[in-house]
Amino acid sequence: MKVLGIYGSPRKGGNSDQLLDKALEGAKSAGAEISRIYARDLKMNGCIECGGCDDTGKCVVEDDMQSVYPLMEEAQVIFLASPIFFYGVTAQVKALIDRAQAMWSKKLLEKGPLEREIPGSGRGYLIAVGATRGKNLFEGAQLTARYFFDALDMSYDGGIFFRRLEERTAVQENPEALQEAFNLGIKSVRPNR
Repeated sequence: MKVLGIYGSPRKGGNSDQLLDKALEGAKSAGAEISRIYARDLKMNGCIECGGCDDTGKCVVEDDMQSVYPLMEEAQVIFLASPIFFYGVTAQVKALIDRAQAMWSKKLLEKGPLEREIPGSGRGYLIAVGATRGKNLFEGAQLTARYFFDALDMSYDGGIFFRRLEERTAVQENPEALQEAFNLGIKSVRPNR
């Protein structure tokens, strides 16, 4: 099984990175083949809404996203990890998500209206951390993740969410959170166990 981790934080080695590392470690321990994308390192722009993908399902903009599309298409499981910025995902990963418009166009071209209602190619999970305790802290990110995975023809199977993690090492003081991420990685590969 191919599992892809999308690192959305602009801060290398921060809390969401560490949690995603653990989830991927768990998936690998369950036999998965792991790939990683670091949104912060991609040389790319957001979607320019040119309509170039409408007829082919392929993005016409030549940048680093061209190497990302095959990884997303091959993955049976995708973990999207991001700290929360203003009740949403970071700008770096949002640009990548917006560029999934090409995959949405591909889905529209390849599947009829009834077929589109049934996710066909796998499962997506969100790992999110926030510094505050806000009641609705993760709602915006979850909506974004749900529709991102829908564009990829995947189901959104929830995730793990942690409040009050701000300092880069804060998650290290919460071994239960790291274990929860590891367990989610295993569960993603063996969903019925």
